[in-house]
Amino acid sequence: MFQKILVPMDGSEAAMSALEIAAKLSLLTGGTITILTVYRHHGMLEASLSMVRRDNPDPLDDVLRDHASGIAKSAKEHAQALGAKDPRAFVRNGPVARSILAFAKEHENDLIVLGSRGAGTVDQYLLGSVSHKVTSVAECPVLVV
Repeated sequence: MFQKILVPMDGSEAAMSALEIAAKLSLLTGGTITILTVYRHHGMLEASLSMVRRDNPDPLDDVLRDHASGIAKSAKEHAQALGAKDPRAFVRNGPVARSILAFAKEHENDLIVLGSRGAGTVDQYLLGSVSHKVTSVAECPVLVV
């Protein structure tokens, strides 16, 4: 049935619940789990904030990528603890919903399991949530937790 399960991960409680359900599904179907963490390139507002961060003067994109990598690594370890076989984790930069959809298509995932609400930004309220966008456009089944 579902052999290639994609779990978009932002570190939120809903995303962790999605990961737990995906791990159970993978055990039932013998499928694999791929974790995807997407971070957005910062805008002008975030760039102005980076000028006042004395404790961490690194470029903000580097900070965001490192944070996303930490989330992906933690989620992979959690999936392994739940019994998932050889989960893989990836980090991408770009518009979140579009990046999830492109990744799912590129890697031929046959199911996307994602949280209903994440740790998103104001964009979710102006443009609609990531889960809504993914369910509206995905070419494979989507399970929203």
